[in-house]
Amino acid sequence: MLFNPTRAELRITAGLPSQFPRDPLPQIAFSGRSNVGKSSLVNSLLGRNSLARVSSSPGKTVTVNFYEIDRKLFFVDLPGYGYANRSKESQRIWQSLTDGYFTRNPNRDLLRLVVQLIDARIGATKDDLMMIDWLRAYGVPFLIVATKTDKLNKTERAEAESSMRRLSETVGASSPVFYSSKTKEGKDELLSRIGAALT
Repeated sequence: MLFNPTRAELRITAGLPSQFPRDPLPQIAFSGRSNVGKSSLVNSLLGRNSLARVSSSPGKTVTVNFYEIDRKLFFVDLPGYGYANRSKESQRIWQSLTDGYFTRNPNRDLLRLVVQLIDARIGATKDDLMMIDWLRAYGVPFLIVATKTDKLNKTERAEAESSMRRLSETVGASSPVFYSSKTKEGKDELLSRIGAALT
């Protein structure tokens, strides 16, 4: 599917599964731990500076944000996980919302791809692996994207590439994308992979 990513607007900020939109549009979801650079990546894909709000306090926001793209699809920004200082109540809300997205989403059958973000500097954490296991259990197609690649030196980059490729092979995902919201590395490739998932 061809779409213009710059034609984007925030349609719904959902704090409850009952608030998820019912528009019959395909969905591309973005998942990752708090502070992985998810909002920055979404903004860079859309050519905007602040449509997706970058929180100054990681783990503070627990909502599912639906961005309508070119009146053709939704980018769905899932709440970040794995933030150690999140309260028990906040953790409960996160689990309810995230689980609800995959089980009570009225357009669950229109979810075409989950873009699973992993910080290239850190590698896959226990929480990342749990999320990937969750996606596999639900049978959801996903793509691993390694973020913040501009912060790696040459040796670290080689190690990250090797690690992310091994992980993708192990979990049965396609080859990973290496992404920098700062330099726009990987932007064209990721948009192309998203377009392919929508066909």
